[in-house]
Amino acid sequence: MTAGADDTAARWLAALADALNRGDAAAAAGLFEPGGYWRDFLALTWNLTTCEGREQIRAMLAATLATARPGAWALQGPAKQADGTIEAWFGFETAAGRGTGILRLRDGRCWTLLTTLQSLKGFEERCGRNGNREPGVVHGVTRDRQSWLERREAVAAELGRTRQPFCLIVGGGQGGLALAARLGRLNVPALVIDAHARAGDAWRKRYRSLALHDPVWYDHLPYLPFPDHWPVFSPKDKIGDWLEMYARVMEINLWSSTTCLGARRDEANDRWDVEVERDGERIMLRPRHLVLATGLSGLPNMPALPGAEGFEGTLCHSGDHAGGEAYRGKKCVVLGANNSAHDICADLWEHGAEPVMLQRSPTVVVRSEMLMEFAWGRLYSEEAVRAGITTERADLLNASVPLRVMPQLQQPIYEEIRRRDAALYEGLDRAGFLYHFGEDGSGIHSTYMRRGAGYYIDVGATPMVIDGRIGLRRAGIARLERRAVHLDDGSVLPADLVVCATGYGPMNQWVEKLVSPEVAEKVGRCWGVGSDTKGDPGPWEGEPRNMWKPTRQPGLWFQAGNLMQARHYSIYLALQLKARMEGLATPVYGLAPAHHRH
Repeated sequence: MTAGADDTAARWLAALADALNRGDAAAAAGLFEPGGYWRDFLALTWNLTTCEGREQIRAMLAATLATARPGAWALQGPAKQADGTIEAWFGFETAAGRGTGILRLRDGRCWTLLTTLQSLKGFEERCGRNGNREPGVVHGVTRDRQSWLERREAVAAELGRTRQPFCLIVGGGQGGLALAARLGRLNVPALVIDAHARAGDAWRKRYRSLALHDPVWYDHLPYLPFPDHWPVFSPKDKIGDWLEMYARVMEINLWSSTTCLGARRDEANDRWDVEVERDGERIMLRPRHLVLATGLSGLPNMPALPGAEGFEGTLCHSGDHAGGEAYRGKKCVVLGANNSAHDICADLWEHGAEPVMLQRSPTVVVRSEMLMEFAWGRLYSEEAVRAGITTERADLLNASVPLRVMPQLQQPIYEEIRRRDAALYEGLDRAGFLYHFGEDGSGIHSTYMRRGAGYYIDVGATPMVIDGRIGLRRAGIARLERRAVHLDDGSVLPADLVVCATGYGPMNQWVEKLVSPEVAEKVGRCWGVGSDTKGDPGPWEGEPRNMWKPTRQPGLWFQAGNLMQARHYSIYLALQLKARMEGLATPVYGLAPAHHRH
């Protein structure tokens, strides 16, 4: 941290402001390295997009400057300098709102720039720092006054009945609730529907040993962080209870025990007609915007196994597996070798069962402790908190690294992890377990962003594979018979239980199921960045497909991801919806084509 770094960052920011004020997109682009990056979340583009190289940056600015009118660029806090790179935070404004950004300079030119819209002018969130905290009660004596509870019950009774929500959110997990909380603070009428009886049931109803593999500092929801006695890794039932509490405290309008039967776009009236069933009653909702917050994936990938009709044991998908309590002394086969497969095998063994894991392709395996030390810890840990890195700052620092750059930064980390945990990987080699660190050696983060699967964060099952407590066969299932599994290597395993930990389809399957195949085709595949690796076909897109941003179907949005993504990206989706509700101009730059439908 030096005065020289501050001066260099301030001069660069002033040069950018000058070029933008003059409308000189070419001059602004010339301030970047030839291969520099500008990642913009709504501020200029009303999109989540990354421009790579000077020509893409110039084209984006040429198309957006007249309407965005960015200005008031100013450094926020001292710049930092390390390894030849200067990093600085700054604030700015646009015609629509106020934002925060991070720049990185090398040899006086910009390597990476992040600009994020954080609030809308005149439509700021209700909170104390904005000076618009609600009083709650009006002091004095008022005849026939309604209490808070009466007002809350009246709102709940009206929404979806006599008053339509502006936004309908399908799915009451962390994604749907985080978005609803954001919208509530922005005074956007939103309704969440969920098929479960209680908020959090999607977690409660999973197998009993399930826990988050991400640490607590990574998993806070908007506005209400976990208390500081909360465990580092949250058990599923604690998360379920937290989500239920969150929905109540944040006054989220949630219809539980409600199933979405189908949705149809009414283009003439610029709305959706969504039929739902709530406690046996069919109701038609007519929101302007429809958000699918049904989870990262689509429908379960349940393989059609020959002989399944004659199998006398239990056959299920991992999403339907309740736990190992009923399988003491039983022979169990788990098809798959990623997170769920490991967790389920460990749970079965703990209950006295004899699990065998079937591995068909390599898995990225990293111990949780190594991720804490080398991956999460810099931004999401107790040490990071003590260093002044709040959750919000951590999220923005994480977002400030373009997804094209991330793999090259991750590769040295995984080389060090492999060196430090050499004994673990030697044990996996001896056991015959196929592992890797991603096609390009960039590890779990890249694998997750590319296909949302293919990895195991080791929280205890890997040693069980190594020492044989969890059996391992490198084979798939050829067919089932009464109490046995025939593998495609010609061998046979006895089986009382077969769990298919075979993952899920793409998220746009929900569009096909709830809306229509035509709209699913129009929107295209969700998730993935176009890396042209397994499960993530090219071309390169640079941002997750269709997530948290406009899609090819007006009025249809997707909100998904882990708890960190539910928290961070919900602000951008909420701001887009608020802007549309208030009739603000939202010209979208760089709306991605739908390259892949399935």
